[in-house]
Amino acid sequence: MQFQFNSSEPIYRQIAEQIEDAIASNGFEEGTQIPSTNEISKEFHINPATVLKGMNIVSAKNLIEKRRGLGMFVAPGARERILNEKRDHFFEQFVVGLVKEARNLNISEAELLELIKRGYER
Repeated sequence: MQFQFNSSEPIYRQIAEQIEDAIASNGFEEGTQIPSTNEISKEFHINPATVLKGMNIVSAKNLIEKRRGLGMFVAPGARERILNEKRDHFFEQFVVGLVKEARNLNISEAELLELIKRGYER
């Protein structure tokens, strides 16, 4: 994990995003324990309350589960839920705008698909 302390994005949000990214990339596999609030706090010199706030965001999405006396574990199905959320975000943030701009430029669907294929080949 790496944090941008000079960023306008709050540290607790960065913590939540990095935990989600680690789950999505199988850095934290389903059913495995994630680092504790205290471990993250000590390693990165972050207030434990800030770390807990970030973890609570992830927990509220049912991506991690608290096991009393044991710690936090990646919930079943968490990776798929994160990937679905990221796909939805990708569609809204990029695909919708791309299609709109393609229409403005009179690029056909077939031409757009060809451009995308070229992009994959790079």
